[in-house]
Amino acid sequence: MATILVLHGPNLNLLGLREPEVYGTTTLDDLDAMCRKWGSALSTEIETFQSNHEGDLIDRLHGARGAVDGIVINPGALSHYSYALHDAIVATEIPTVEVHISNIAQREAWRSVSVVAPACIHQIYGRGVEGYAWAIRHLVAAADWSPETIDYGVASQQMADLRIPTGEGPFPVAVLLHGGFWKNHWTRDLMDSLAVDLVREGIATWNMEYRRVGSSGGWPRTVQDVAKGIDHLANLATDHALDLSRVVVIGHSAGGHLGLWAAGRAHLAEGSGADPLIIPSLTVALAPVSDLAFARASDLGEGAVEAFLAGAHEHTTLYRGVSPIEMLPLETRLILVHGTDDDEVPVEMSDSFGQAAADAGDDVTYVRLEGVGHMDLIDPQSDAWQRTKGHISQFL
Repeated sequence: MATILVLHGPNLNLLGLREPEVYGTTTLDDLDAMCRKWGSALSTEIETFQSNHEGDLIDRLHGARGAVDGIVINPGALSHYSYALHDAIVATEIPTVEVHISNIAQREAWRSVSVVAPACIHQIYGRGVEGYAWAIRHLVAAADWSPETIDYGVASQQMADLRIPTGEGPFPVAVLLHGGFWKNHWTRDLMDSLAVDLVREGIATWNMEYRRVGSSGGWPRTVQDVAKGIDHLANLATDHALDLSRVVVIGHSAGGHLGLWAAGRAHLAEGSGADPLIIPSLTVALAPVSDLAFARASDLGEGAVEAFLAGAHEHTTLYRGVSPIEMLPLETRLILVHGTDDDEVPVEMSDSFGQAAADAGDDVTYVRLEGVGHMDLIDPQSDAWQRTKGHISQFL
């Protein structure tokens, strides 16, 4: 059984009491119990430690060297100035994820700077105490099947994790596009578990990051990144034995919007000299934001569409170029999956989109799952994902 050490820094002993409007009402004891439960579900033992003293945290990191398989650390305010903590993490040679409960990118400017983050393999913030669960999942996925992180552009977020199956290729490729309403505190770690599950099935995975709202993203940079990242597979095919005739794009939520947009972008490029290098043979949209006008009118993601389209001058015209329902037909094989208990993206959006796509002549398989929620679709242990994976495997 793998072991992960969870370290809590200064003032986290006051969780539940200190600024509950910012940090919530969960106590430290409650959080430690939750971490142990999250770890148990992944066959991982969790050790926890809290201190208000920098030296104690450094000593605990030193003691972890060779004794644990991963570290989750919330350094608190030490994040912003403790180079000693940075060096201690480097010295352990243990994969470490930095976590913050609040959205540090939307608070005082000094909170968005971390000198600890460069020593870590990932940073998670703004997800409440659930951020610890995502950090544990990220470490487990990295241990289960370590990826190669590759830049597909010069911007700091233009990167993707490539995982290659064992055996001889060429391998089909699944491009994974995460959701989170295009917001900066949701990152590609959301799709880690699916990437590992797919690579075990003999499918190479390209788990993409892209510029998001709050991190220089939004229209048009986010969709430009998606196009560029998918086309970058052409540069990797030979060295990594990738079969570019079998490229599947799998997007969840806002990532589902991006996946559908990628399927239809060939029409946008016609006559422009910017034709896609790679056109997916299958698009899998999991609870996708497929109709931006609907999403905007419903205020999905608390103003997410307005924020995403902030760089646009004419929304009516823009919907035709970026909202999937306005881009039909996509001229792709489409698998559309949505749960009736989704409280983030209403299933009615997919009801309408699936019918509209079929009416436009697209080859659509619509899987409407009773009693299934939004995040169930990206849980590899769920029946919902197993059904989806079955459709993907059947196609390939």
